[in-house]
Amino acid sequence: MTDIIKLTAAEIAARIASGDLTAVEVTEAHLARIEAVDEKVHAFLHVDREGALAQARAVDEKRARGEKLGPLAGVPLALKDIFTTEGIPTTVGSKILEGWIPPYDATLTKRLKAADVVILGKTNMDEFAMGSSTENSAYGPTGNPWDLTRIPGGSGGGSSAALASYEAPLAIGTDTGGSIRQPAAVTGTVGVKPTYGAVSRFGMVAFSSSLDQGGPCARTVLDAALLHEVIAGHDPLDSTSIDAPVPPVVEAARNGSVTGMRVGVVKQFRGEGYQAGVIQRFDESVALLKELGAEIVELDCPSFDLALSAYYLIAPSECSSNLARFDGLRYGVRTGDDGTHSAEEVTSLTREAGFGPEVKRRIMLGTYALSSGYYDAYYGSAQKVRTLITRDFEKAFEQVDVIVSPTTPTTAFPIGERADDPMAMYLADLCTIPTNLAGNAAMSLPCGLAPEDNLPVGLQIIAPALKDDRLYKVGAAVEAAFVERWGHPLLEEAPSL
Repeated sequence: MTDIIKLTAAEIAARIASGDLTAVEVTEAHLARIEAVDEKVHAFLHVDREGALAQARAVDEKRARGEKLGPLAGVPLALKDIFTTEGIPTTVGSKILEGWIPPYDATLTKRLKAADVVILGKTNMDEFAMGSSTENSAYGPTGNPWDLTRIPGGSGGGSSAALASYEAPLAIGTDTGGSIRQPAAVTGTVGVKPTYGAVSRFGMVAFSSSLDQGGPCARTVLDAALLHEVIAGHDPLDSTSIDAPVPPVVEAARNGSVTGMRVGVVKQFRGEGYQAGVIQRFDESVALLKELGAEIVELDCPSFDLALSAYYLIAPSECSSNLARFDGLRYGVRTGDDGTHSAEEVTSLTREAGFGPEVKRRIMLGTYALSSGYYDAYYGSAQKVRTLITRDFEKAFEQVDVIVSPTTPTTAFPIGERADDPMAMYLADLCTIPTNLAGNAAMSLPCGLAPEDNLPVGLQIIAPALKDDRLYKVGAAVEAAFVERWGHPLLEEAPSL
């Protein structure tokens, strides 16, 4: 079992295709791992043991018939509990959808099944993807496998923890303000936010529709690229889906190089609030890129300093609108429907019982920002700042091919440390939010351990919209350099569960 769970997704797929392993063997090994460690980690909200084994048997039968297998056939995956899955609970980490079983699959879920990826179950997350620590889940926090007393990032902490604890070789996350990249950074894994609109949002429970984006999570850059290729592509069911070819991400991951590339370093992505060890590892990564043949270009993007403020007006405003559908009348939990309350009272009681504190906070912020007399002053002004941020990126990408930065200002902080300080929590997304506001593509990959606490640090790579392949080209080159110098990066050093 230990040998199987330490394999990469690419290695698993190759060994299943050759007959060296069966998909059932691989699935059983990961289910056994979940059973052994997830009581401590709490990465999963629901494990679909029977469904996963049925999918694995179907892959083995397909191979036995001599049918061609896809590049990830039989590889297990942990799916963030924000994508609808027919016949399996989808809670979005909230009590308001406790027990809800969707009657349909999200487009992303369909594409995973069509590619013969084995879905192990649904992972824990901050309620409605609102958070940076997975502490806002209505079902309890997830632990970071490097130190179970620390957060695994958020909102997709369950997916990142499943990877870091070897419960799954692949996972899916969503990124509204950094919720794929920040968990990847603090768990020493790889997470990619594709270009906005590159991966369908149909069947993904909405938080902030102009920002939300699903994407791949893995332990290596190539594994992330293989998963990216499976889930990306135009979807007529999603009005924001881009009708354009998927960039050649797998080819880029197999041929990583930065020779001759111009790499930008933004001066706004450092300073007060950044942990010394994070800056140290980032500076070493920049030096490594230069050594590998890249030209380093200093950039000034002044509007980035306003990104956090703009985001925390735009995202709550959109969440206020999107979450209005949870009224206790059509689906999900219903409270107070005893014949003595009006429909309006039932809705109010349901929301009071079903929504957690962070969701209520953001709904109230957003409703206020959208209210008569404040719309232009708050939401309208935030959208103008968003335009300025987009223009800063456009100017930057006239000078460079990619931008690099720390993924998040600090390593994983202790569970509970920022629970009563929303502003401190929001600062975890300082480096990731500008990319969401502009719709660009971005990746986080491991770049070492912070010397003061021996915890993972993430390097963020940002590329222009629809140039996602640049992320993989640069990421693969950096990853290969780390492997050559220090062996397989990071996870071999993680504390044993």
